[in-house]
Amino acid sequence: MRAYILTVSGRALVFKAGQGAFEDIRKHGFSAEQIGTIVGASGGAKWLVLSQLDRVILERIVPAIPGPLHLLGSSIGAWRFSCYAQDDPVAAISRFEQVYVEQRYSEKPDEQEISESGRTTLDLILGDTGAEDIVNHPQFRTHIMAVKSRLITASDNRYLLGTGLIGAITANLLHRRMLGAFFSRALFTDPRDKPPFYDVTGFPIHRIELTQDNLRDAIIASGSIPMVMQGVRDIKGAPPGTYRDGGIIDYHLDMPTADNDRISLFLHFFDWLKPGWFDRQLPWRNVNPRNLDRTVLICPSPEFIAGLPDGKVPDRTDFVRMPEERRIHLWREVIKACEQLAEEFNDVLDHNQLPTRLQPL
Repeated sequence: MRAYILTVSGRALVFKAGQGAFEDIRKHGFSAEQIGTIVGASGGAKWLVLSQLDRVILERIVPAIPGPLHLLGSSIGAWRFSCYAQDDPVAAISRFEQVYVEQRYSEKPDEQEISESGRTTLDLILGDTGAEDIVNHPQFRTHIMAVKSRLITASDNRYLLGTGLIGAITANLLHRRMLGAFFSRALFTDPRDKPPFYDVTGFPIHRIELTQDNLRDAIIASGSIPMVMQGVRDIKGAPPGTYRDGGIIDYHLDMPTADNDRISLFLHFFDWLKPGWFDRQLPWRNVNPRNLDRTVLICPSPEFIAGLPDGKVPDRTDFVRMPEERRIHLWREVIKACEQLAEEFNDVLDHNQLPTRLQPL
């Protein structure tokens, strides 16, 4: 395994910005104090390419932001931010990284086994005080995006749920908003400060106060992939029903996430974005550029990704396409390789290179 993965350009990171953020930073420079929101998308095991960058954000960027600072996470983004808002966030990221890589399952795990494993993992990440830390954090305001299932998508019966998902996929093909017949947004939100995305439109939405009592269920629900994990039922403080993966509607958070005088920082796995989970294979379905106007996106370059062990970002298929020990070894190698991303990001910050490195998003 090479210590560094050289790219054609010699650069492992890509920095992109929406028009408003691009013009402001090019003209006035970049300051961490401009950041009002940090965004974390769905993506499961893909997050492993970001864990080293997460440490840089927590050690270099966050201390310079006066707050309040909104964290908006969907699925694995919500899991990452459950680490950010603990009293020792870097230690929490390290715990998450370790337990995530070392997940082990039976030969053919069912939804119950995977869901129970998720609960165990979250308990290890949060420990005894994590939930209390998050809801009372003096700087961070944590917001978790899930969906509330409607009609037969609320069932965990595989036949009924599968039929509902086929209907949802078909409806989404016709028009993204038709997905709202099958799922509504469920925004679990810190009540202390109203976030810029609080009034997001486009789909039915339930706004639910995030509390110490419902935080675990909200995080689990936000990552509960249909047909892979069980839905989370009747979350405390939320309307009765079944809650599932927030990425179904908000895969890459296609909504305005920053106030006009602030910017959103978006660590991401790739240099492209898709609105919803069912839009991944639809070349004509893309995020609304207006929603990205104040966004700064930081991601590994395509050349860097091509040079990773296995030539790609880790993903959920790794659990089934390779032996367990091989997967664990490979994921550790990826994390080690991604130290290069952190080193480059630190160098960019040290030498104030972000304005000149920016590309239009």
